[in-house]
Amino acid sequence: MFSKEESRILRQEFWTSFGKSFPRKWILYDTKLKGLSLKFHFDTKKASVALDLEDDLEHRINYWEKLLTLKGILTDEYLPNAIFEEEFFLENGKEISRIYVPLEQKVSIHNKNSWRDVMEFFNEKMGLFEAFYLEYQDIIEG
Repeated sequence: MFSKEESRILRQEFWTSFGKSFPRKWILYDTKLKGLSLKFHFDTKKASVALDLEDDLEHRINYWEKLLTLKGILTDEYLPNAIFEEEFFLENGKEISRIYVPLEQKVSIHNKNSWRDVMEFFNEKMGLFEAFYLEYQDIIEG
């Protein structure tokens, strides 16, 4: 078991190491679309990359419908394991819509032995998410 401070330090070490191992500018929150962001997630149990829709319900529905029309392209050409969840609840109880790809192995941000696998997963899958987003941004913006 790690103290909060030890956990904070490990998280900081992971993200610093990831940035040094895969130095590039990710799109993430800079999508230019309000409420649409690309995110990395890594905790003590799992890792994933996601496209989150967090704006008001009207904008979420609008973006979600456009993303659903592109689902076949996303899963056929970019991310075959993408999971679409129109109603996804964050830990704080906030409802969002999310498309995500989980890493299919047990990992923990507290276990440095799993970091390399997670970093490679993040680099590959987020790169594919970004390529999809950049290719179809005009349709999503609509």
